[in-house]
Amino acid sequence: MRALLAFLLLAATAIAPAQAQGSGDFPNRPVKIVVPFPAGGPTDVNMRIVGQKLSEMWGQGVVIENRPGANTGIGAQMVAKSPADGYTLLAAMDTTLVMNPATGASMNYDPFKDFAAITLTAKNTSLLTVRASDGPKTIGELIARGKSSPQKLNYGAGITITRLAGATFAKAAGIEVQLIPYKGSAEVVQGLLTGSVDFIVDGIAPSLPLIRGGQFRALAKLNSRALPTLPELKPLSEASGLPIDEMSSWIGLVAPAGTPPAIVQKIHADVVLAMADAAVADRLEKAGILAVTTTPAEFEKYFRDEAQRWAKVYKESGIKLD
Repeated sequence: MRALLAFLLLAATAIAPAQAQGSGDFPNRPVKIVVPFPAGGPTDVNMRIVGQKLSEMWGQGVVIENRPGANTGIGAQMVAKSPADGYTLLAAMDTTLVMNPATGASMNYDPFKDFAAITLTAKNTSLLTVRASDGPKTIGELIARGKSSPQKLNYGAGITITRLAGATFAKAAGIEVQLIPYKGSAEVVQGLLTGSVDFIVDGIAPSLPLIRGGQFRALAKLNSRALPTLPELKPLSEASGLPIDEMSSWIGLVAPAGTPPAIVQKIHADVVLAMADAAVADRLEKAGILAVTTTPAEFEKYFRDEAQRWAKVYKESGIKLD
């Protein structure tokens, strides 16, 4: 019996260092979440709200680092090449994991090999929005204006899915439009405010204060999900009377490939707990962000399926993105 106890004690001592390499002591220093967009957009807002709660739970700082550029490629490459230890994470969007491969964009990372999926964190409802002062009051009026105007209407959008959405709407409506591409939501909103564009397609969070303040008017949402912040707003297909499929942007959290599964599971479990917190959920809802979570396996299957779906949509649409 003494020999057995001695053996078990020795085994436990040997296992302890291995556990330390897993999730047992994670995190013991600040964690960085790279957001591949400028500050102020839905992804940035989502990560700052959730990151603040994680910091409280972990007793460690959670630093949000904005690395915009190259269609999210700069931030994605940075994380892909970071140590696989859980201390550098990426707020990956549909652009990063789905739209770039679907549209054949030049990438300095492999969305299917370079990352370990952790969880979805949000599915965003994008809006088609105009200025309240001189913009149309309905989608029908916007289409009529587009058909009667001697010049193309300009629309602003940042991420690939909203750029595609604007072009898809215009094609279905039979109007000619000119895309004014922006790096992020803050620039998109500024473009509409200053009159550089006639309408925008963008997430809710950056425009919501201006909609509530009367400067902007939302004409439609791009999917049929319930939207407590704008309960009367109709889906684009219904508002236009056109056969337009639903389109949603989303946000997820990934780590560099090779991150130990125990750390991935630890981060996943804590993000789920953070987002279940009533105060966090309330802040996200008020920002127009629909919080969701998935298991790592569910998230990976989701974005791989979406990549196949959008590759087909992009090819059939005939839309070309610069």
